Amino acid sequence: MGYKTKVQLIKRLKSEQYYVNFPAALAQAMEFTAGEEVEWLIDDHQRLVLRRSDAAIAALKEKLKTKPT
Repeated sequence: MGYKTKVQLIKRLKSEQYYVNFPAALAQAMEFTAGEEVEWLIDDHQRLVLRRSDAAIAALKEKLKTKPT
């Protein structure tokens, strides 16, 4: 299943910035936390890869270990 979104452009006097948002359902399913750092990688001209930091992965694994079943 995919989620469509639009690329947004914010133009300022001396710069431009592009934004891509993803739905809350995806963030919740991935168990992202506010302020978590991620890294964008260019796979090819059709794909961007969003990668978590090693620290975020370790924290998520620890959280899943202690999560009640």
